Amino acid sequence: MRWRAAPFMPNLLDFTNEDETEHERNGWTPLNYVEQYIDHNLIKNIADCTNAMSLSRSGDLLRTSMDEVYHFFGACILMSCLPYPKIRMYWSRSISVSPITERFMRDRFFRLRQSLKVLIDDDVPEDLRKRDKFWKVRPFVNRILQGCRSQARPESVSIDEQMIPFTGACPCRQYLPMKPNPVGIKNFVCATTDGIVLDFDLYQGSAALREQVEEPEGLGLGSLVMARLCQTLHRGTKVYCDRLFTSIQGAEQMLRKELYLTGTVMKNRVTAAVQKLPTDKAMQTSGRGTSREVSSEDGQLCVVKWFDNKPVLMISAVHGTQPEDTCQRWDKKQKKYVSVSRPCIVREYNMKMGGVDLIDRMISYYRMSSRTKKWTIRMLMHFTDLALANSWLLYRKDLTTCGAPRKSIMQFLEFRMDVARTFLAQHHSQEEDADSPGLSDDDSSESKKRPVLAVPHVSVRRRANAHLPEMLNMKNAARCRAAGCTGRTRVRCVTCKVFLCLQTERNCFLEFHK
Repeated sequence: MRWRAAPFMPNLLDFTNEDETEHERNGWTPLNYVEQYIDHNLIKNIADCTNAMSLSRSGDLLRTSMDEVYHFFGACILMSCLPYPKIRMYWSRSISVSPITERFMRDRFFRLRQSLKVLIDDDVPEDLRKRDKFWKVRPFVNRILQGCRSQARPESVSIDEQMIPFTGACPCRQYLPMKPNPVGIKNFVCATTDGIVLDFDLYQGSAALREQVEEPEGLGLGSLVMARLCQTLHRGTKVYCDRLFTSIQGAEQMLRKELYLTGTVMKNRVTAAVQKLPTDKAMQTSGRGTSREVSSEDGQLCVVKWFDNKPVLMISAVHGTQPEDTCQRWDKKQKKYVSVSRPCIVREYNMKMGGVDLIDRMISYYRMSSRTKKWTIRMLMHFTDLALANSWLLYRKDLTTCGAPRKSIMQFLEFRMDVARTFLAQHHSQEEDADSPGLSDDDSSESKKRPVLAVPHVSVRRRANAHLPEMLNMKNAARCRAAGCTGRTRVRCVTCKVFLCLQTERNCFLEFHK
C-alpha cells in the first residue's frame, strides 16, 4: 500500500440507529433484567442434568429442584456481596448469614456445588468434544451469549480481551503478564462504550476462529477475532481496538463489510507509512503535542503519529488529526499539568475504547471468587457475574434515559443483593417441578434438622392461587407467624409452610397474603 502526506477525507456510510427499547422495559425489576440471560428454562435444564448425572455417576438420588438451583445461585451472589474468607464461615454459629443457612445446610450446599451440571455428558458426541474445549459449559455460555446478542447495537463499539481468573487445570489456560489476573481463560469481548457486552468468544486457538470466519486466508489472530466479533454489527459501525487486533489486512477486510476500524498499531505492520512520517527524534525536538498524518493512496485509511511522553502510532478509517483540541497532561519537569495539543483520533479513541475495561471493573467489585478446583464452576460463576453486570448497566442506562432521579437508581451492590434475595425466595408449583423432583421434608434428614423457617419473600406471598390452608393433626398448636399476633393455631399454608390463624374473630391467613 502506498501512502502520501495529504489530509485525510473519509467517505463514511451513514449509520442507521436501532429503535431504543427502554420504554418497553419501563417498570422492569432487577429480576426482569437478569432473566434476559438466566431464565426459567436454563435453571430447569441445570436441575434436570444435575439429577441425571448424579444418578448415573454415583447411583444416589440428589433430588435437587428448580427452587434449589435458584437458591444456590442466589446464595453465591449473596456471598459475593458479603465476602468471608471461607465458605464454611457462612454457617458458623457466631457470624452465620441467615438467608443462606435457612435455605441450605452446609453439606448440602457443597454437594450441590460439586454435582452441578448444565448438560448430560453421555449425550455429547466425541467429535464435538474434540472441536469444542469448553463443551461442558457450552449450554450455559450460549444462553448468556444469546442475552448479549439481544441488546441494541450502537454506532461505536470496542473490542478487547478479558481474562477469566483460574489457576487450576483447564482445557485452554493462558498467561498474560500485563493483566491484573494474568493466569486464566482468555475471552475476547465486544462491548459498547457504556460497558454493555454485545458479543464474546472464548479463545481456543486460531483454528477454532478460522472455522467461524468467512475467507480467513491471510488473516492473523487479531484480524480473525475482529472478523468473528463483528458478525453481528450493523453497517457503518465504528470499531475501536488496541494494537493486538490492528492490521492493514484486517482494516481492509472490515472496509469491505462497511465497518470502520480505529486503533493503535505496531510499527512493523505499517512500515511503508512510518517511512513517510517524521522520526521520533525529530518529533521530540518539535515538542509535546506534535502530530503528523499520512493517508493511503485510495483515501480509505489514515496513519497518525502523535508525540506525547513518547510517540503514539494509530490507524483509522474514520478519524485523522483534524480537528485538534487541547488536553491536560502531567509534566514531570515542571511538576504540574500543562496544555498539550491532541489530534481528533486520539480524543475519540480515549473516549470510546474503555467499554471492556469498564465491564471488567464492574465484575471485579463483587466477583464470585469461591475457591474451587473445577474450571466448570469457575466459568459458571464468571458468566453469572457478567450477566449481573450487564443487567445493572442496562438498568442504569434505562433509568437515566427516562430522567429518573439519581437517588432512585440502585447501586450495583443493591442491585446484586436484590437479585440474590429474589433468587433465594423463588418457589414454583409442584407441576413445574414434576420432571425434576425437589428435596422434600420427608425424604431428607438434612431438612429435618433445619431451624424455624423464615417468613417468605413478598414475591412468593402475593401468588394468591398457590396459597391454600391445611389443618394439621398436632398435639400442641403452633404460634401464629403473622406480625403482631400472639395466638396459636393448627392451620398452615401449604406453600409458605408457616402457621396462621384462620378463625372468625381473626383471619391472619388472609392478612398475611395481602
